[in-house]
Amino acid sequence: MTKFKTLLMLGIMIVLAACAEPSKFRSYDGPEVTSLVVFKARRQLLVMHNNDVLSAYDFELGFEPTGPKQFERDGRTPEGTYRINRRNPNSQYHLSLGISYPNTDQVSAAAAMGQEAGGEIFIHGTPRRFAERDDWTAGCIAVTNEEIEKLYAMVADGTPIFIMP
Repeated sequence: MTKFKTLLMLGIMIVLAACAEPSKFRSYDGPEVTSLVVFKARRQLLVMHNNDVLSAYDFELGFEPTGPKQFERDGRTPEGTYRINRRNPNSQYHLSLGISYPNTDQVSAAAAMGQEAGGEIFIHGTPRRFAERDDWTAGCIAVTNEEIEKLYAMVADGTPIFIMP
């Protein structure tokens, strides 16, 4: 290959690399995240390492933010102790971390009301169409896309999450 062709190919590769979208997957090499603490009324999520706050994030909730989730489609976010139990790298909300709602008591309580307890509660990102809205989710905890990228990298499956009123 001639020197000209080599330089041309190198130039094309540099241009293509510059056009590529940055990855939404980040790495994290800080202290272990030992828990997440969510204060619904203050709209604050704390990322904890034992008793130390590693970071804090503001968020949006469901369209009916006050009170604990009682059944599917009530627009409320659960309250109580759960775990991060799954992750979705292909979420329609950028990235998402699953919360282990509902427990057996919540399933029974919803059934006693003639309802399903629901599920599919996540911490997730925010699509552009919801960026300027307050409390728009169906019961999830929504942070910015940049913030969910950080959380997705920091928080392991099995991490406890305490959701307070």
